[in-house]
This record gives sequence, C-alpha cells and structure tokens, in this order.
Amino acid sequence: MHVIGTVGLPGSGKGEAATVAREEGIPVVTMGDVVRQETADRGMDPAKDHGEVAQALREENGPAAIAERSLPMIEDRLEDHETVLVDGLRSDVEVDTFEKRFGEAFTLVSIEAPFDVRAERIDARGRDANGEDGGEPLERRDERERGFGMDDAMDRADVVVENADTLEAFHERIRRIVREKTEPIDERESEAR
Repeated sequence: MHVIGTVGLPGSGKGEAATVAREEGIPVVTMGDVVRQETADRGMDPAKDHGEVAQALREENGPAAIAERSLPMIEDRLEDHETVLVDGLRSDVEVDTFEKRFGEAFTLVSIEAPFDVRAERIDARGRDANGEDGGEPLERRDERERGFGMDDAMDRADVVVENADTLEAFHERIRRIVREKTEPIDERESEAR
C-alpha cells in the first residue's frame, strides 16, 4: 500500500500529475472534490464559492476537515489498488493527517512553478489569472492557499518537482515518481542490490 499526496499552488501542475497517475492505472482522490460537493450541498456555485466553502469547512470542523473527509475515499480505493494519489493537499495539518494514518506508506510531492508560468497556464485554461472574468485573481488564490498553511506543507515534501519545463518533461518526472512508488517492495530491494 502506498499513498502519494501532491501539494502546490494553483496552476503548478497538480491536475497534470493526477492525469499521469490515472494513465498509470492509479486511482486519484481529489481533495477539491470534497469542497465542490460541500459547495453544491450548500446550494452555492462551485465555480465562484469554492474558496469560501473550503475556508468555512476548516473553520467549522477544524483545519484537517477536508483531509479527514478524504480518508474514507482513499481507503476505499486502497481495497482494490496498491497505490492511490491524493490531489491537492493544502496545509501541514493535512500532511499530519495523512502521515498519522499511512505512516511510511505516505509520500508528499511538492509541485512548484513560478507565478508567471502558473498565470499563463490559468489563462490558457480559459480562466483569467487577473480575475477580470469574474473569477478570483491568482494572487488572491495564492494568498488564501498560503493562509491554510500550504508553504509549510510544501516545505515538508519528500520530493520536489519543479514544473517550469515542457509538459512532456513534467509528465515523465511524475511518471518516474509514480512508478517508483508502485513497484512491489521486493522488486525495489532487488534493484538496489
């Protein structure tokens, strides 16, 4: 059993890492889905109110609320798969939650890219990084994410992946990490000899 968590600011490449995991046959639990579901349950707009609901969940149920709601989904997928990727940790408290539950079987990957590169990616998705389309500006999103403790979580990463190169190069780096974590332990040990 192994759980790989990803952490990174908006536009850094967490979604692309999840795509690679899926291509490798690894199920993905997206922590943002917990927030989107709660947003819908509250009758709010997931596109506009995501950040507000994420903050409210943490205020109402504690800073580990979203991680704790993700645990049953992760454990469910581990029943049929050796490895699960958890997309989108936001804080050191969430890291604590997963480390406590999965111990040595948890690896945190920080995906990092410069602000201007991330802004270009968000613009390329059809969303304006400046917020002129009615969405939240990237600077404000970064500030909110950092307020959750994202910088502390990123500092605790077991692996750091700089994602300022080509998409193909990034996919290959993620593919190597995922494959390393999904190899049976006895194969890794024999390769090390």
